Amino acid sequence: MGRAEERRARQKSARRAGKGGKKAGKKTGIRRFFTWKMVLGYFLSMGLLLIGAFIVLYFWVDVPNANALATAEANVYKYSDGSIMAKTGKINRESVPLSKIPKEVQHTFVAAENKDFYSDPGVSFTGTARGMINTLLGRGKQGGSTITQQYVKNYYLSQEQTVSRKLKELVISLKVDQQESKDDILAGYINTSYYGRNAYGIQAAARAYYNKDVEKLTVAQGAYLAAVLQAPSQYDYSVAGPNGKRLVEQRWNYVLDNMVEKHWLDAGERAGLKFPVPGDPRPTPGVDGQAGYFVELAKQELAKSGVSEDELAAGGWTITLNIDKKKQQELEKAVRTQLTDKLKPKARTVDKHAQVGAVSVNPKNGAIVAMYGGAGATKHWTNNATRADYQPASTFKPLILASALENESTTEDGTPIRANTVYDGDSKRPVKGQDGGEVGFAPPNEDNRDYGRITVQTAMNNSVNSVFAQMAVDVGLSKVKKTATDLGMNAKAGGFDVAPAMSLGVMGASPKDMAGVYATLDNHGKKVTPTILKSAEKGDRTVELPDTTGDEVISRTAADSVTSVMTGVVDQGTGSAVKQKGQAVAGKTGTSDDNKSAWFTGYTPDLVTSVGMFGEGQGGKQVTLTGTAGGGRVNGGGFPAQIWAAYMGSALDGEGTAKFDLDTDMGAAVPPPPSSSSAASSSASESADPTTSAPPTDESPTASSSAPTTPPTTPPSSGGESSTDTTTPPTTPPTSPSVDTRGFHGGSTGTSKKHG
Repeated sequence: MGRAEERRARQKSARRAGKGGKKAGKKTGIRRFFTWKMVLGYFLSMGLLLIGAFIVLYFWVDVPNANALATAEANVYKYSDGSIMAKTGKINRESVPLSKIPKEVQHTFVAAENKDFYSDPGVSFTGTARGMINTLLGRGKQGGSTITQQYVKNYYLSQEQTVSRKLKELVISLKVDQQESKDDILAGYINTSYYGRNAYGIQAAARAYYNKDVEKLTVAQGAYLAAVLQAPSQYDYSVAGPNGKRLVEQRWNYVLDNMVEKHWLDAGERAGLKFPVPGDPRPTPGVDGQAGYFVELAKQELAKSGVSEDELAAGGWTITLNIDKKKQQELEKAVRTQLTDKLKPKARTVDKHAQVGAVSVNPKNGAIVAMYGGAGATKHWTNNATRADYQPASTFKPLILASALENESTTEDGTPIRANTVYDGDSKRPVKGQDGGEVGFAPPNEDNRDYGRITVQTAMNNSVNSVFAQMAVDVGLSKVKKTATDLGMNAKAGGFDVAPAMSLGVMGASPKDMAGVYATLDNHGKKVTPTILKSAEKGDRTVELPDTTGDEVISRTAADSVTSVMTGVVDQGTGSAVKQKGQAVAGKTGTSDDNKSAWFTGYTPDLVTSVGMFGEGQGGKQVTLTGTAGGGRVNGGGFPAQIWAAYMGSALDGEGTAKFDLDTDMGAAVPPPPSSSSAASSSASESADPTTSAPPTDESPTASSSAPTTPPTTPPSSGGESSTDTTTPPTTPPTSPSVDTRGFHGGSTGTSKKHG
């Protein structure tokens, strides 16, 4: 055997010996614990433990209630045209149902965040694992969550970055995906996400970035809002730097490209889209100024419709008001130019006391289209438009006539009360009861003026207290109150007692009340209830609002006759300041006792407006308005009428119906019916109003009783209405023993006919 063969033999023998030694030897060190079988066993055991732990966690973790931030929403108040008036609440959010979000806009969010949203199980295990690892390593917020997970984080959990929160998010997301539809989840995600500009939810974002409601968003605008969610502060295009603008545009393109990939957007349409630069940020509208009065009145009306304070406080309501933005601006301008610009409160103490309230109503549907409540809700919280603590004064007189006509009332001697019925217009004339006896009431006229025998028409034109005090008793005080409350007066108002003083309007009433009453007259006797609410919605819930127009409360003939008579107040009486060229106007002035309030309430066929001016001292005490703006007595034909005329001239702007459509045969708007009396048929002069007089500046009613003046010794004649009042009334009434005395209540002697 050669050396080579010997060497190979030794090597072969050594290899054999080595193999035998390994089999016979024992494993040492870490090799004793980690064979490939053992490692596999470890992994399987760990997996089973994790699965078991997850199963326990799944059954242990329930879907919680929504967190406070997710459910907090603002209430949004809008003008009648849909533009935003005010928002209330700490969180600027207005949740909307998915049905209001255009389908292509819905898809922008899915394309941006989770292309497989409609088919995934609600979670991304790899994304969640990556997020937990990054959280443990302190790398902060990382992407990868599904839309469902982001919705769960926003709606049920919090924004904290912890492993336990991520585990809860995973479990709850799986459950939510099983319990809720994909549409509900998508709606929840879109409505709870923060978009920057203090906007939570897509509706607030649409307003904040594009000043429009979500229904009107384009696909390009939707893609921007979906893109901005990734980094709201950095991606706000209006304030972003060059890098931020570049990144948000890239994100916007990414969203649209994904939509094309998923066949949610046509490639040709995609190519034509341009980046929709959002508008500049704007402050959220508050409730200062007149808006505060609007919001408070809307809350009161919502409460009557079944929306509780707690429900309203929870937020999320979209409340559209009847307020017309243009008319509102014109009303505020009229108050400013006709009164407040003339006030000098630092120089004149009385100017500090002047308050104005006004309400303008559409008589066809009761909509309050404009309202002035005062200097602003944050400056003067009491709403002068709805306060009912001041007397409406002589604006109540038309209601007495309305009651007389509705009840077919007569004078003491049985003469029907009409526009051409003659009464004694002397100041402080004692009011007679049905038995002919005095009732202990003898109100003075303004400036204690005697008018002698005058028609109801002239008495309305000149607001003669003595005539309407007697008429109220002739009709019956209870009947007068019933008619007034049927028309819209508050039966429980302070001072509304069944007493002769009622005729002077000594009860409490607000401009809103009086606007409603006159709107019912304007609406031919069918009840009109002024309302500021147009609609109220929250999600899919719509509040059912009460009808604002109702059944006939007085006959059309009675209502139209009163309207006709009140046109004389404007054409020839105390309301002449409100004349509108080519426009028929009916209305009435009013001035309360001691000049504490002054009014003008009037209307055209299309619009009713009541303006009240009130003297309010320290602590709400009622004080006189005399001396306001450096003048003398404030009457309804002054500042209130001037405000009314300035507003109505602009609000109507030559539009609307010029003439009233009246079903009547009496009053200033139509010739009076021929009298059946022998005096009326004997001559034209006897069918006219026995007295003519220049209209006074206004009336100054009082509830005090005074001794009567000496009545005429000869009964006056009954005549038709007078359409002119241009001369001073005679100091001695003419005598004519042969004339008819119907309707005259003079307590006369001599040949006068006794009334019983």
